Parts: sequence; structure tokens; C-alpha cells
Amino acid sequence: MHQPARTVPDAAPGNWVDRLAPAGAKPYLRLARFDRPIGAWLLLFPCWWGQALAELSLGRAFPDPWYLSLFLIGAFIMRGAGCTYNDIVDRDYDAGVERTAARPIPSGQVTVRQAQAFMLVLCGIGFLVLIQLNLFTIILGIASLVLIAAYPFAKRYTHWPQIMLGLTFKWGALMGWSTITGSLAAAPLALYAGSVLWTIGYDTIYAHQDTEDDALVGLKSTALRFGAATPRWLVLFYTGAVVLWGAAGMQAGAHAAFAVALALAAAQLAWQVATLDTSNAGNCLARFKSNRLVGWLLFGGLAADMAISAL
Repeated sequence: MHQPARTVPDAAPGNWVDRLAPAGAKPYLRLARFDRPIGAWLLLFPCWWGQALAELSLGRAFPDPWYLSLFLIGAFIMRGAGCTYNDIVDRDYDAGVERTAARPIPSGQVTVRQAQAFMLVLCGIGFLVLIQLNLFTIILGIASLVLIAAYPFAKRYTHWPQIMLGLTFKWGALMGWSTITGSLAAAPLALYAGSVLWTIGYDTIYAHQDTEDDALVGLKSTALRFGAATPRWLVLFYTGAVVLWGAAGMQAGAHAAFAVALALAAAQLAWQVATLDTSNAGNCLARFKSNRLVGWLLFGGLAADMAISAL
């Protein structure tokens, strides 16, 4: 089945997939969201944070590049697999939502069978990455499949699917730590909990793009649940995230550099809340995407703390 490509609203104009990818590959790259990498970055950063936090606690001077590379590849590949699975499950709903109707499956660019085959290929690559890690982390990674399988169905039954997304999407905070230590501890659990709250916040902002269509097709979200009260809820979630991230840093022995980075991240989150216009889809998308800066700030702060502590 081949249909002419349609523009997906949240993909940047002139992205590399549109400009450089072969025509036959474009629908699959769009299915995996390689034209919209922000989600992969938001999946990746907790992995890097967890890794750096563990290495900081052990007194190492810098994060291991090998593991950083594995998490980079794994995050982009498994985000692609997860999005493909989500689009297979949600294909009928996506067809009724303006922002998602142009996705490859509902627009007819890719069949369900083709999408399933593509997802299996991505999962195979992801598994090859996973088995480079220790046994504890391999088991931990496999355990996340339960959350991944359940997530697309959450928005059909509860106004809180963002909680399920957070639990699923930030699992890497645990895996990053266990990759270095072979176990878990209070620090990665606090990091994970804070990252879940962060996800609930930023994905509520993202969901405000679809509130009208979601209501029409019967889907639920925190954006619909909170409505005009969203900014007050965001203050709660983002404050909780910063507090828990700070607790994680303290547990791991972080010092001034991480504290400065955390303060800057808190300021960025405050900017999101202060400037948010939930009635403006472009405003919501820009603030959602700005969370990549939060990721870089915290990772940079951990790396700087490691380097300073090793002097």
C-alpha cells in the first residue's frame, strides 16, 4: 500500500528525513519518529543521568563513553519500536485526531503487517544493545516490557495515562544506575520518581494540543482532567521532580556543580509554567520540546561534578 506522504504537524519543517531519506524509507523513519527526535532524547536523558549518578557515587572522573553510546543507540531504537507499537494499537483513534491523522499507518503509507515487521526489526536491534549490559540490567530491561505493552491502553480508561507514560519512559533511570552497579539503591529510585513527575508535567503540556479531538474520540488525558488548572498542577509536579532529583544527587554525593545545574533546570521548568498558553498548540509544543534543555543541564551538572570531584 502506498499513499502520498502528508505532513505531520509536530515534525520540524525541513527535517533530515524529509530532506535526505530515500522515498521508500521515509514512512518507516516517520513511524519510528526519527523526524521528531525529542521523544528519544527525553527517553535517553534519565539513562544518562542514572549512569552518571552511579559513577559519581563511585568517585569516577567521567561517564563511561561505551555505556553512553549504548544508551544513545538503545533509546532511539526502542523509542522507535515503542512508537510503532503505539501507532499499531492506536491506528483507529489516530485517524480521528487532526494532529495524528497523517501518521504512516492511518494515512495508508504503511500497512499494519509492515509496521509489525518493522517493529520486530527494531526490537531485535534493541535486544542486541541490551545484552551488552549486566544480567541484572538485562532482567530489569525485559521487565519494562509489561509497562510498554500496557501504556497505549491507559488513555482509554483513565485521565491519568501520563503516569503510565512516566513509569514506562523513565525506566532508564534505574537501568543507567544498575548498568554501573549491578543493583538498585535509594538514589536511582529518587531519580526515577522525580523523572516520572517530570514526565507527567511535560506530557500534560503536550496533550493540550489534542484536547478537543481526544474528547470527541473518547480518549482521556491529564490535560482534559486539569483544564484551566493545568499551571497549578505543573507547579506541583515540577516542584516534586526538582526535590526528588536533589535528593538523588545528595544520596550519590553530588556537590555544587549539580546543585547549580538543578537550580537552572528548576528555572527552565518555571519558565514553562509561567509562559504556557494551553489554548495555543504551537506554544505547548515549544515548551514540551524545551525539556531537552533540562536533560542537558542535569547531565552536564553530574558530569561537571564528577570531573571536579576527581581533581
